Amino acid sequence: MPTLVTSQTRDFTEQLIAHEAASDQPSKKGVPVAFLVCEKLRRPLTALAGAAGFYSLLLRALTLAKREAPGLGTLQVKADGELEDAGANGNNHDAEEGTFLVANLIALLFSFIGETLTLRLITDVWPDASFMSQGSTGNDSPLTTEGTEKHEPQG
Repeated sequence: MPTLVTSQTRDFTEQLIAHEAASDQPSKKGVPVAFLVCEKLRRPLTALAGAAGFYSLLLRALTLAKREAPGLGTLQVKADGELEDAGANGNNHDAEEGTFLVANLIALLFSFIGETLTLRLITDVWPDASFMSQGSTGNDSPLTTEGTEKHEPQG
């Protein structure tokens, strides 16, 4: 089965994870950045799709990510949508594995609710971030802090 994650989605995910890593929240030291990203997305996605909807979405993203990053095999999604590592290593996952997880989550969101709504939701969670997204037209479109895409006039 082909992956849903495009190179543009992967690039966007890497920017998102880098932004979250730079926030340096002391209370979350030792927790993989990908877990923090998923946790920050849990609240708005639960409001959008319900707790069961978020659980299903994250579980599907994890299942897809495990095909590309078998090291995620010890991760589980708890009923409340929180990620838990059932392995002996605890939260010992590398950044690459986390990128696969978040990229699959974003790719699923792009598929289910569309790129525009997904990007708006992400900018609501990270209002101080500026990401480059490559839209369906293939043109780079920077997001503003208000969560809207900048559209250049067609000419």
